[in-house]
Amino acid sequence: MAAGRRYVERTPLLAPPDDWTPVPTSSAVTPDLGRIGFWRGGPMLTPGMAAAVERLGYGTIWIGGSPTADLGIAEQLLGATEHVTIATGIVNIWTAPAAEVADSYHRLEQAHPGRFLLGIGIGHRERNDDYRKPFAALVDYLDDLDAAGVPVSRRVIAALGPRTLRLAADRAAGTHPYMTTPQHTRFARETVGPDVLIAPEQRLVPSTDAAAARESARGFLDRYLSLSNYRRTLESRGFSAAELDDGATDAAVDALAPHGTPAELAAAVQGHLDAGADHVCVQLLPQRDDPLPGLEALAGELGLR
Repeated sequence: MAAGRRYVERTPLLAPPDDWTPVPTSSAVTPDLGRIGFWRGGPMLTPGMAAAVERLGYGTIWIGGSPTADLGIAEQLLGATEHVTIATGIVNIWTAPAAEVADSYHRLEQAHPGRFLLGIGIGHRERNDDYRKPFAALVDYLDDLDAAGVPVSRRVIAALGPRTLRLAADRAAGTHPYMTTPQHTRFARETVGPDVLIAPEQRLVPSTDAAAARESARGFLDRYLSLSNYRRTLESRGFSAAELDDGATDAAVDALAPHGTPAELAAAVQGHLDAGADHVCVQLLPQRDDPLPGLEALAGELGLR
């Protein structure tokens, strides 16, 4: 399927309130994400970095972590750039009230029409004491966004399993899966059909030193491989428990966080596109290193400039 395509808005299940002020007509179309984006934790993103990433040709900058409901970081990045899409990956439904997020969405849309995509998700059971009936809570959150006039076409859901993927197809422009592989992307495409946006995140280590790269990747992966939703997803898509336990095997680490030359990293990204992704956002490890040199090299291999 064509990369960077635009998606037509589906009809919301609830009409916006009578006193809602419509935003510009660009809100009826999902922003053009481009083929490749950049994912980075919000506290490590700066306006200057965003401007540099835009110049390198990346189509979308994803604000990782759990941005606050005021979406202040998105506002800063939009103000520092000219055309790149800014997306959240993801706003946590337990910590960011839907009404506040909707107000922030409309503020951003009025100031920067057509350039913001709202990614939402349910986070992790292990990190939330209030994590009860998460699927129902996600549906309620989407109902609140509908009621506040946030268009279906301007939001994506962090979906991993079939039930949530189908919800993303029905109630959003699509899905933004995290900590997955091309095998999951293929499964997601089979689940949601041909016309739903799939925009996975992919971890990359721009180093040809295998030992150092794996050490960095293991340090990063350790926090995620103990979380039930990621473990369940990875084990359902071809990994055994033994491969993921005790820091994971070298083969599992290499599959989850590939390392190598820019050409080898570009091939890892292409794996998602070949499996059915419309857009892939890359996260470079180690997280706190300056990502721009690696992004520049990767941009050349992917033909972004």
